[in-house]
Amino acid sequence: MGVWKFASCDGCQLTLLDCEDELLGIAEQVEITYFLEASSAPGPGPYDLSLVEGSVTTAEDTERIQHIRAASDRLVTIGACATAGGVQALRNYADVAEFQAAVYARPDYIDTLATSTPISAHVPVDFELRGCPIDRGQLIEVITAYLAGRTPDVPAHSVCFECKRRGTVCVTVAHGTPCLGPVTHAGCGALCPAYNRGCYGCFGPSNSTNFPSFIPLLRRDGMDTLDVVRVLRTYNTAAPEFDAAVRKELPG
Repeated sequence: MGVWKFASCDGCQLTLLDCEDELLGIAEQVEITYFLEASSAPGPGPYDLSLVEGSVTTAEDTERIQHIRAASDRLVTIGACATAGGVQALRNYADVAEFQAAVYARPDYIDTLATSTPISAHVPVDFELRGCPIDRGQLIEVITAYLAGRTPDVPAHSVCFECKRRGTVCVTVAHGTPCLGPVTHAGCGALCPAYNRGCYGCFGPSNSTNFPSFIPLLRRDGMDTLDVVRVLRTYNTAAPEFDAAVRKELPG
């Protein structure tokens, strides 16, 4: 197995490192030969399974992901950056040259693309694991599923299902709190609603989103157009479902 980093904060790789106890049960069946976060002595490919964190933000990235795909039997993207461009995809809606001039003393030293794009925009992806960061249980499920030669069993329903399972009272119904749970992919265990806060959409869009019906609910609970745009342009800003909803809010 290989674990690869592109533009990201390394949080999803750290999730894998945190799976010490869970990995013990499959350690004899898995050899991690490339994982710079854990070892400075990478081994050669090819790889039965590659886990890729991060988005494509440079010309070098576009070439490197092609090499990784060619050397990998299966390629799984992990985290919001790899599956939807990440927070850094906010650059897709702005002038990158202005950002460079404002932040860097020598912007001419910076070599970057004008966009941050998910891995699937450049190579075929066998499975996408959502989250910012990913859930450790879902990660172990993906690894063990491929060891067993089956499709990973990672549910794509909404966070609302997780609230029901843990007995959390709906923050929208009970308190009128705006919450992205109805349109967000499950996986976090409904952590924010459990603390009486609305879901922030860390895991990206679920398999069923109905924004024409959902956005009026956000407005009912006090959000204006700018609030709606901001809440959808966070961890998964470039996810097609979130992006399309925002563009309808900002037709100009």
